Amino acid sequence: MFLEIRQQLQLLLEEALKKAFPKQTSLPLLELDVPTDKAHGEFSCNIALKSAKLFKKSPLELAQELAAIFEAHVKTSPFQNKIAKIEVKKPGFINFFLTDRALSEVIEEIFKQGKDYGQLSLGKGKKIQIEFVSANPTGPLSVAHARQAAVGDALANILKALGFDAQKEFYVNDEGNQINILGGSIRLRAIEILGEKIEFPEDHYQGEYIKDMASVFMEQNKIKTLEQIKGTDLKKWSEFGAVYLLDIIKKELEDFGVRFDHWAYQSKIATPKNIETLLDYLGEKGFLYEKDGALWFKSTDFGDDKDRVVEKSDGAYTYLTPDMVYHKNKFERGFDRLINLWGPDHHGYIPRIKAFVEAFGKDREALNVLIVQLATIYREGKPVSMSTRRGQYISLREVMEEVGVDAARFFFLMRHINMHLEFDLDLAKKQSPENPVYYIQYAHARVHSMNKKALEAAITCKRAEFNLLKEREELDLLKMLGNFPEILKFCYEQLDPYPLVSYLQELANTFHKFYDYHRVIEPQNTALSSERLALVNASGIVLANGLRLLGVSTPESM
Repeated sequence: MFLEIRQQLQLLLEEALKKAFPKQTSLPLLELDVPTDKAHGEFSCNIALKSAKLFKKSPLELAQELAAIFEAHVKTSPFQNKIAKIEVKKPGFINFFLTDRALSEVIEEIFKQGKDYGQLSLGKGKKIQIEFVSANPTGPLSVAHARQAAVGDALANILKALGFDAQKEFYVNDEGNQINILGGSIRLRAIEILGEKIEFPEDHYQGEYIKDMASVFMEQNKIKTLEQIKGTDLKKWSEFGAVYLLDIIKKELEDFGVRFDHWAYQSKIATPKNIETLLDYLGEKGFLYEKDGALWFKSTDFGDDKDRVVEKSDGAYTYLTPDMVYHKNKFERGFDRLINLWGPDHHGYIPRIKAFVEAFGKDREALNVLIVQLATIYREGKPVSMSTRRGQYISLREVMEEVGVDAARFFFLMRHINMHLEFDLDLAKKQSPENPVYYIQYAHARVHSMNKKALEAAITCKRAEFNLLKEREELDLLKMLGNFPEILKFCYEQLDPYPLVSYLQELANTFHKFYDYHRVIEPQNTALSSERLALVNASGIVLANGLRLLGVSTPESM
């Protein structure tokens, strides 16, 4: 709602500037921002600060002149009923305040759009692929994977709401050294089960789940002797382990509410033939050369700090080679833009994969790599120590079972993705206002509670002019509701769902404050009650729309 008003108002103000300064062709771009401080109105403009040198005036003096021009232009436009006042603030900001009527139109827009409120056509159907989690199938999902899952799923939901054809993908690395180590770990545990003492290598997987897998493999293959174990090819142990753990990963993600549109497998994409085709392409373009018996990719031609080996002197391929084949495959499937969510240990890998994207003839900005920082789990105020290799870590499954899916998803989103996250298990379990997800869900449940009371009092939510909503808390709530589409757009610009999390917390706080200050159901004043009930229901719609995008449930009672 406010996004549309802001866009239209910006065009109107640009028109006013052109009329006022017809000979001036070098005016800075006029932009309207949403002030953080509500006291500065709904929109704010710093055009005077940017133009002061051009006009050889102080920013404040110029702001006053421009404000007068804007005010005169608005009074003769369709916006005369929407702008209550225009004021100037030091050092040269021009602030715009909407009328109560313009604010109340938010309710009508929310009722009109319902579950679609907040959605925009920004994406125009462009195909975006979001690849996230993509954990090696060598163990259950950790909290680092869980945070990526929550972020990737919420981001995909937001992009879809903004009109993008966003598809979620999990890339399964079902080949390579890690899978061989997994197979070796299972085989060693099988030897232990038969009573032989072994020295377990430090680089092998040592969690209890490896023992369980060894028992299952032995039972399925009727292995009862050491000779049978040693006679079973390592590849068979590895393939069993990868399939077994991938089934666990799929079930964990499904229970977490994350469903991928596509599962891509390295073994099917990075085939010898596809690798050969890729290297032929890069060679024909002149992007490869030989040195010290190895084959190198000229990644420095595309901004990397050094060239990269793609084929070693022994004929083995580096990790980069199948990754390049995979990204080539993505573009060949028709995606306009790729978004990868990676852990912080992959930060240095970004320049080389972006170099390939450019070498493949795509704009390097067609690939966005988002680094999702790690999460530390706290219990009783103390961090829980973790070691993935040793299997000493809290899994996604354990977090879900301890705090529930809603709290787990929400808490994993409670910081910007580029910030380290501290996940307090004890806080996530609390059913009190201290727990942010409970606080938001309680606001949604309170909407349904008030509707039940209204039904008992024969108060109905009528469509009206909403000219009785004058109190500060009512207007603050209207402003919050009107900003919802803007927040979703901001999430896209940031490629981060956190702004929506922060917005829902503030919306819930504004809603509860309104409820604490004002009676909604007043039988002696049915007109006011009806308008306040409409405000309440509009809040319920926005709360529900926001929670659904985050993958969090919308309870009607708590």
